[in-house]
Amino acid sequence: MLALGIVLNIVGLGFFCWVLFTLAIYALPFFVGMTAGLYAQGAGYGPLGAIGVGIVAAAFVLVIGQGVFSFVRTPILRIAVALIFAVPAALAGYYATFGLSGLTMTSDLWRQVFAVIGAVAIGGTAWTRLAASPPDMPSGSGRPALS
Repeated sequence: MLALGIVLNIVGLGFFCWVLFTLAIYALPFFVGMTAGLYAQGAGYGPLGAIGVGIVAAAFVLVIGQGVFSFVRTPILRIAVALIFAVPAALAGYYATFGLSGLTMTSDLWRQVFAVIGAVAIGGTAWTRLAASPPDMPSGSGRPALS
């Protein structure tokens, strides 16, 4: 029974890490949506209005970010947009790794080391997923469009 518990804990931690890496790109829209929702709650919109405002703000940031990223052809601007999405992902990765490492170790120095490694890994993954995608090709062409 103990072995089953250990295996299930490893599977659960692996699933959580997979979800964290997969959803890291959406950290910026989540932060913007949460901020807009909290502002709307403070302004008196009520709970349902604040949730609605937060969802609309998050969707707006996601659509605008993806639209700008897909229409911009210059590699420098594409990297800049990817970094705008990757920095909040790295911040979220830092705090998620710091929290998870607090469950297993007591040394604050090692918690910081693992948190920085987690931030670099998750931020790098988010940046790679956005920046590594090739620019869109015009229809009927076998080559990327020149700027």
